[in-house]
Amino acid sequence: MVTGSSAIRGSRVGSGPMGEQDRGFHADRIQVTYWCANGHEMSPYFLATIEDEEIPENLDCPNCGLPAGRDKENPPAVARLEPYKTHLAYVKERRSEEDAEALLEDALHRLRVRRGKA
Repeated sequence: MVTGSSAIRGSRVGSGPMGEQDRGFHADRIQVTYWCANGHEMSPYFLATIEDEEIPENLDCPNCGLPAGRDKENPPAVARLEPYKTHLAYVKERRSEEDAEALLEDALHRLRVRRGKA
């Protein structure tokens, strides 16, 4: 009985020989571990010749989206998001009630002058 096994089983056409000498050499790299507040761990690789200042202190966790830092015991806190503010809320931050009354009175006076009612 003849079996139908093939010598190239498990490889794809055009894959070429396996081995680093045929595919080129990998650049030297370092692995940096990050942890988020939920305890997720991720370890991306960076080029070994990169300066320490260029390696990011925080990354976004691919599992939950929280910021992840290098210190396992003290992961970065979630930045507090401010609620949506209306235009009126921003104006009230810049102006007091007295300023608003004065501006309104001035605008009404100019409107009445323009209409000829003043």
